[in-house]
Amino acid sequence: MIAWEDVYKVVVAMVPLYAALALGYGSVRWWHMFKPDHCDAINRFNCFFIMPFFTFEFTSHVNPYKMNYLFLGADVISKAIVGIVLGLWANLSSKGNYDWSVTCFSLSSLNNTLVVGVPLLKAMYNEMGANLVIQSSVIQSLLWFPTLLFLLEFRRTRSNTDTLETSSIEMGRNIEDQNPNSSPSFLSLMKIVWSKLAKNPNSYACFLGLIWALLANRWHFQMPSILEGSILIMSKAGSGVAMFTMGLFMALQDKVIACGVRLTLLGMVLRFVGGPISMAIGCLALRLHEVAEQIFLNLSTRHLKMLRLA
Repeated sequence: MIAWEDVYKVVVAMVPLYAALALGYGSVRWWHMFKPDHCDAINRFNCFFIMPFFTFEFTSHVNPYKMNYLFLGADVISKAIVGIVLGLWANLSSKGNYDWSVTCFSLSSLNNTLVVGVPLLKAMYNEMGANLVIQSSVIQSLLWFPTLLFLLEFRRTRSNTDTLETSSIEMGRNIEDQNPNSSPSFLSLMKIVWSKLAKNPNSYACFLGLIWALLANRWHFQMPSILEGSILIMSKAGSGVAMFTMGLFMALQDKVIACGVRLTLLGMVLRFVGGPISMAIGCLALRLHEVAEQIFLNLSTRHLKMLRLA
């Protein structure tokens, strides 16, 4: 049974994040402190300075040699299941839509792990929960974000090709005669994806943080305090500035819920129902539930022994 103390810990961890979001929203919608170009500048500052240091700080403290590979394997299986199901729906169903399959995959599988996940899981499961979130964020940055970028580029290329075909048909021309290589190859799409990743400072931050973690845990040395202090002075603002920027974005929309209530409910179902179900299937496939049961049994046995000694 969940105790009120546990609920209070979660509330304590979450309220400061949404306080920053409310300040960002109010600074535009109520107090008119920032104009759209100011909001864009704040967002760029967050993307190019705050978040890379924030990502590096968390990634550099993970121990790659002691990762929970069963958990990471279950995470990969769960995302693969979602991808396969959505791919089959997009290709085989009469109502299938490639654009919506990419959106649904993003909503159900990719989470804002560091900004919201770390404080939430740390409040619920202490350091163990925070470590799992950080490990998941590393895999997400190195594997799943490039995959999502590839899908988005493929969608954009497909959309452009369909538009070109439609206009050519309307003009009575044959698109194949005009441009026989209109459909890009896999290699050309990957070049576009890697070029965009190369322009994303978060990619460098995660990659460099992982390299530092590998070297530091292999040869057991620590980061110089002057370097760590330079990173921390920027990374400590990560959660607050990220949520503040989200509030700015919400305030710039015509409505608080820009996509409407129906699509918001769909997104919540995908995020809070579809995602956990797919993760549960991944855990069952690797028998992680047996590990959890064993831990619970060990804790119960230890508790009984303590009662007997008392």
